[in-house]
Amino acid sequence: LLEVLGTFLEERVERLLAKKKFPVLLGGEHSVTIGALRPFADKYENLTILQLDAHADLRDSYEGSTHNHACVMARAKELFPIVQVGIRSVEADERKAMEAGRVFFAHSIFAGCGDEWIEQVVSLLTENVYLTIDLDVFDPSIMPATGTPEPGGMRWYEALKLIRRICAARNLVGFD
Repeated sequence: LLEVLGTFLEERVERLLAKKKFPVLLGGEHSVTIGALRPFADKYENLTILQLDAHADLRDSYEGSTHNHACVMARAKELFPIVQVGIRSVEADERKAMEAGRVFFAHSIFAGCGDEWIEQVVSLLTENVYLTIDLDVFDPSIMPATGTPEPGGMRWYEALKLIRRICAARNLVGFD
């Protein structure tokens, strides 16, 4: 079912990009992201995916599927370089797939280093950026109804500051 949904989204996003539209996908299942990303591979050569999430989502497969929500960034890495922000939960096997210097763990972001981390994130992004946001990036005190809440997440204005800085410095081409 997830692969069918991904194909459906791929076709729709492809049409939007052909019409020079800015795709925005809203929903509750992070596994659909990969369907949205594939058409960007044909349109943009110089693209980075910025992931705001509590979880790394770098498993090769999960519950018998390579297109599960826990695998979305593993699939994304097959297409583009990624930068991960707000990560608070990682499986042991996912650590091997993480790229040193391209992962911003929440405990490091909020360890009193001010906004320097934002400039570090921006410096890793290429000209074009696709933004994927899993709502569990936010602290459960402000976003309690996620399927997999993790304590210690971002606050609303921290995320907005990051997104505004990215939009000022790079070309945001779509998001979910």
